[in-house]
Amino acid sequence: MSTTPEATEPELLHRVENGVLWITLNRPKASNAITWDQRETIITLLGEASANESVRAVVLGAAGEKHFCTGMDLRSSPGTKSLLAAAEETDDGTPKPPARPTGYASRMMKTGVLRLTTAILDCEKPVIAAVNGTTAGYGMALALACDLVVAADTAKFIQIFTRRGLIPDGGTAYILPRLIGPQKAKELMFFADDLPADEALRLGLVNKIVAGDELQATVKEWAERLANGPTRAYAITKRLVNRSLDSDRATAFGEEADSVELNMTTRDANEGVASLMERRKPEYYGW
Repeated sequence: MSTTPEATEPELLHRVENGVLWITLNRPKASNAITWDQRETIITLLGEASANESVRAVVLGAAGEKHFCTGMDLRSSPGTKSLLAAAEETDDGTPKPPARPTGYASRMMKTGVLRLTTAILDCEKPVIAAVNGTTAGYGMALALACDLVVAADTAKFIQIFTRRGLIPDGGTAYILPRLIGPQKAKELMFFADDLPADEALRLGLVNKIVAGDELQATVKEWAERLANGPTRAYAITKRLVNRSLDSDRATAFGEEADSVELNMTTRDANEGVASLMERRKPEYYGW
């Protein structure tokens, strides 16, 4: 997480080790802002992780020591050279459409960062964010979409949008109030002040903070612990929790009952019950 990459390294690193898919943003000189190509690759990797039984947990981290992610790299986006392109005429005198016509930004959100946020929320494997430094704008949404967040004690979280006259995007206005309540969420969004790691922990945005040189080892321990657990039970639990935030009690209770039924068809659930009866440690396979 804190290793500065060589010039020849790709901008996004990924590997599977001991059942854990490690995805690392590798643009520290660009504050680990995400390019369009990186976004698409991460979405693909998360989708593949859901379908790959050999992947049982995911870690999303970043290279360098200063930044986890500062959002999307607008310079890599088509059509961002001018926010509002002036109308021009074609050779035959008819109006030329602007580079960013009405509907452009909405389409870019729906097909872009919202897809990435959804890919994390819907990934069937637990996803841990390893926040090594400042995370701002969409980078904060990226971290908070993960199931667990471990942060270096020097990390900062910033809802930076209003500093630039923008509104929160990438699902931030959906996720943040559900984690800390609407009043505190609006405070962070309106004032866009830096939120230190210890305050983020107090608010419940972060699960654990550690010294920067302990981040890699701590995340590795958590990820491999998850990778050795009952993978399908984690997937069903994640879905139940995420859906419960938008469900009424009757719907949530019904889905819980049906999910228990589904989970009891897995090998791991039956192994868990058998190990309890036989007074031994369970051995989970992930299915």
